[in-house]
Amino acid sequence: MSAVFSVRVAVAALAVLALQGSAGAQALKPFKDDLFAYPKTLSAEGMAYRVIDYREARDIDERDEVPERRVRRQYVSTGVRSVQEDLALATEAGTVRHVAVGRRSGARIITVYLHGQGGSRRQGVDDFTFGGNFNRIKNLMAGNDGLYLSPDFSDFGDKGAAEVAALLAHYAKDSPRAKIVVACGSMGGALCWKLAARPDAGRLSGLMLLGSHWDESYLKTESFRRGLPLFFAHGSRDTVFPVGRQEAFFRAILARSPSYPARFVRFETGTHGTPIRMADWRETLEWMLSQVR
Repeated sequence: MSAVFSVRVAVAALAVLALQGSAGAQALKPFKDDLFAYPKTLSAEGMAYRVIDYREARDIDERDEVPERRVRRQYVSTGVRSVQEDLALATEAGTVRHVAVGRRSGARIITVYLHGQGGSRRQGVDDFTFGGNFNRIKNLMAGNDGLYLSPDFSDFGDKGAAEVAALLAHYAKDSPRAKIVVACGSMGGALCWKLAARPDAGRLSGLMLLGSHWDESYLKTESFRRGLPLFFAHGSRDTVFPVGRQEAFFRAILARSPSYPARFVRFETGTHGTPIRMADWRETLEWMLSQVR
């Protein structure tokens, strides 16, 4: 074997290893993936748009020990509470009460959940409601050098957005390399869109709209222009925010920018709270991490 050929082989091998390392850096260690995997896909347009077979009898009644109140034990691991704290952060926007789970400094990824009307910071850390899905995101963050935050905020307007932004800035300072994904349930989506329109929106790595609403003004933001990853999950029988309006907004994004990093999961027969129960955190976060440079 010639010296030149040997060098070429070595360089090629190093390139492959570098690519593997880069891909591996985006991967999250699993947590109960088999239990939280999506049910059957009824139809799909690649991974961009999927219709999932949701059934209340199976996905609530069989999954929960007490329907909608307490999931069966195999779906949760409460040991994660050992790295969970209820905190109050003094900021220029006011004091922000929040629950933090995982690494509060040096985090690799920060995931934030913003509740809807009538909720509180406690909703996002309840281990047993919503089919155990909040317990799953807590364990995913704790098991992957991440941080999970579930805050209170004053309103769904500018004040609430300023409070959440101040919370993010505080933790981003202690975890400067962390990717930040904000998930918004129902009316919490108003804060997602406001955060995306702020001058400091460049720190965001993705938004998850869970049974939430649309905002056409997003199409005029720098976040849209830079391709901030968006994930929409919606129940087909949502009577609060009709699925057709959210789907139309999703289509409008792709019409403006066909390669835009956006995904939509529609839960057929699902209602308003279905996406919070059924959205696959790990699949979505890994996809978002793969989009961010």
